[in-house]
Amino acid sequence: SVPSPGNGRRRNDLSFLARWKIADNLRRSLVAPALFFFLVAGWFWLPGAPVVWSGIGILLTAVSLFTAVLMAIQRGIGSASWRNVRRPIRDSAIRWLRGEYTTRTDARHALGVRTIVDDANVYDQLKLFTQLVRLAGYSGFLICLDELVNLYKLANTQARKSNYEQILRILNDCLQGTAVGLGFMLGGTPDFLMDTRRGLYSYPALQSRLAENTFAVNGLVDYNNPSLRLGNLSPEDLFVLLGKIRHVFASGDPDQYLLPDAGIQAFMAHCSQRIGDAYFRTPRNTVKAFVDLLSVLDQNKQITWTDLVAQVNITTEANPDLLPVQIQGNGKVTQPTEDDDLASFRL
Repeated sequence: SVPSPGNGRRRNDLSFLARWKIADNLRRSLVAPALFFFLVAGWFWLPGAPVVWSGIGILLTAVSLFTAVLMAIQRGIGSASWRNVRRPIRDSAIRWLRGEYTTRTDARHALGVRTIVDDANVYDQLKLFTQLVRLAGYSGFLICLDELVNLYKLANTQARKSNYEQILRILNDCLQGTAVGLGFMLGGTPDFLMDTRRGLYSYPALQSRLAENTFAVNGLVDYNNPSLRLGNLSPEDLFVLLGKIRHVFASGDPDQYLLPDAGIQAFMAHCSQRIGDAYFRTPRNTVKAFVDLLSVLDQNKQITWTDLVAQVNITTEANPDLLPVQIQGNGKVTQPTEDDDLASFRL
């Protein structure tokens, strides 16, 4: 009921939907001032690190957007059957989670949200996605990024710096425990890490955090250090790797192995005769040749591995990621110098 003239009360004629819209509009208008006062309180009055409270405030604004996408599935069902609406809503929600929407208009029409995942907020969305993964019953979310040497190859200094700043933010969150359940594995070449002119060590904050343990020498390894230097494979390591590939090819059934351990040893001996120790130090071609061998054996049951091992043709291949970085400029390829930040380029 609501107040009426004469100090009486009468029934509220507004529908539930109208009252909900009033409350929702009030909520929207109070979000900005409430967040402002929350940040001020976090920096001046609330206990703990102010940075943590600031991060919580930012996440609070993103949670509503993330929740809206998840609830869009339920809103889209309405009175229609689940079978008719499940696929388009599911596909739209997955597109949003993957950051595949390029305009806010498309996302709003499909899901009712007013924002999209872009370069500016993708890391915050990954942290929210991690919480969804944990709610689903998993321990966490592990993200593996390889070929980071491509950041090292960027000729534009500001572009490299922007990427390194994001890596620093990720590293700080992981080391300080503010990204619970989220892990990152970054793969790159030694130059990408240790080059003080173009690599991660060119950023002082990253160099101090990623520096190797000075006590980890003479074969000792510190597995708690944020950076780990991976050595070349040994012949024994390659034997284990090829055995794992054989196991996967057999769908985990040892009875379906296409060749025995002796066949793997014969294959490795043949590769050693052709290209020397490069067969296990840079094993890309070796692994590809082994997979090709298994594929032929699997599709041609009438032949045996002994008929094919001697026919394997393998050559040495240089890893392009380990070659000196080259910068395109003035129509020719030049080696980088100390003033590579001023190198010219042509589109």
